Amino acid sequence: MEKLQVSDMLAQAFKAEGVEFVFTLMGDANMYWAAKMGDKYGVNLVHARHEHCACAMADGYARATGKVGVASTTCGPGFTQIMTALTMAARGNVPMVVFAGDAPMGSAWYLQQIDMAPLTLATGSHYIPIRSVDRLLDNVREAFQVAQTERRPVVLGIPMDLQAQEYPYMADYSPSSDIVPTAQRPIPDPVLVDRLVDMIAEAEKPIIIGGRGALHSGAREALESLAERSGALLATSLFGKGLFDGNPYAMDIAGAFASDFSRERFAESDLVIGVGAGLGHYTTEGGYLYPGAQVVQIDINPRGLWQGLRTADMHIRADARAAAEAILSRMDERGVTRSGFRSGDMAAQIAGDNPDAKEFPVQPNMVDPRKMVLELDRTIPKDWDIVVGGGHYFSIAMTHMTGRAADKYHVVNDFGAIGSGLPAAIGIAAARGDGKVALIEGDGSLLMHIQELETIRRQGIKLLINIMNDGGYGAEFHKFRAHEIEAKQAIHGRGDLAGVATGFGLRGATVTQMGSFPKLLDEHNNANISTLWDIHTDDKIPSRSYRRVHYGEA
Repeated sequence: MEKLQVSDMLAQAFKAEGVEFVFTLMGDANMYWAAKMGDKYGVNLVHARHEHCACAMADGYARATGKVGVASTTCGPGFTQIMTALTMAARGNVPMVVFAGDAPMGSAWYLQQIDMAPLTLATGSHYIPIRSVDRLLDNVREAFQVAQTERRPVVLGIPMDLQAQEYPYMADYSPSSDIVPTAQRPIPDPVLVDRLVDMIAEAEKPIIIGGRGALHSGAREALESLAERSGALLATSLFGKGLFDGNPYAMDIAGAFASDFSRERFAESDLVIGVGAGLGHYTTEGGYLYPGAQVVQIDINPRGLWQGLRTADMHIRADARAAAEAILSRMDERGVTRSGFRSGDMAAQIAGDNPDAKEFPVQPNMVDPRKMVLELDRTIPKDWDIVVGGGHYFSIAMTHMTGRAADKYHVVNDFGAIGSGLPAAIGIAAARGDGKVALIEGDGSLLMHIQELETIRRQGIKLLINIMNDGGYGAEFHKFRAHEIEAKQAIHGRGDLAGVATGFGLRGATVTQMGSFPKLLDEHNNANISTLWDIHTDDKIPSRSYRRVHYGEA
């Protein structure tokens, strides 16, 4: 009988958990396990060029699939590189397990030794140290169970000398699926449902905000019916964008990215019902979005105080769909129906809403970023996944793209960190495997991890990369200019990013005029490699959200 090492048993356990992809950068403390995952157990290994990117790839994979993403790092400096990515995943409630090789337990001194527990916990992630063969499988099972049920990253710290030990027992592993509690739909308290129906019966202008929780619950149909019965308009949180796509009474994103028209409707509202939405700082614009409204939050885990704000006047702990159905049923029993906002030509006004109608002169050989996003939106098929990183262009992308299902948007901005869009898109493209993934990213963000273009080429990943190239750090230079400060320190110039992509073995094209995308998309679809479009955007055109917040534009 073949003698198994602990690393073999760890590989078997991860395989039994249904792991299909591992995103990794190898070192002494994880290389043998990772090699066995690929060579012996047939798991797809994606070898990143930076540990942060390996973790961000696993994050993107998990967001796209709903499965547990798996990343792996070596000890010491390999592990410390992922602090930003771990924080991003923890704040995004992303289920992920990180196999983090640790320094050998038996060494009196080891150059790369560091205490991983406090670093992990500081990011909001969970830490499980594996320190004995006897508890080995229980530790792995616990990691996957916590990742799934608590929806957060878990770091498994595994000393390299323990991995090399012989595994003395029978190879017998029961996966976490055997113990994860059955998914349930908590129903709302009937007393609170009656109180909310009372509020709906009195409301003249209600609005329902659906969030990511409503999306995961499959609550769209029930919420649209509730809105129709109560006369409510519909909106979403940033992470719920697309939830009500196609509904004539849906106003898109609430809060910081709301259009002027939407903002006016919120100012008029007397009842706001947040469903599966955190109702945090950006969604409520710091609590100023709907100053005259009573607020109700329906959520699996409602928070009375979050991001420094009182979230609601009443909280209902329940599944989004179950709550919406219960409220509708009670309205039927009591005969409550309201016209609310749904009178006159409201649907026509919503249809004619423009997220940013202001005209700007455009500099030569550059494009208006707002109009370019609209052209991208028309060109990229609606069944493609759209990945959006963080930066000045971010609000333009999220307010100007329409007509896509909510699960096709992937926003990588939970920690406000730039540089994570590209690796997250790689993880999503690996998960999809169909080439129908488009990234919208900034030039500064791309340059932080441009080495991953080589990963894309080497791993055979097909991805369409759209770089909104304003020649600098747009978030910074627009703020400088708003305060009448010279912006030169935030401007680095428009390098030849298309040429850089070509140097990494991808396809590249520089875009300096409107109308280029349809032909370029045909060329991309007919190729078997990824493409980077270097889109030269006019750096003198601030987004609407920046003009409001930083330039004081009403």
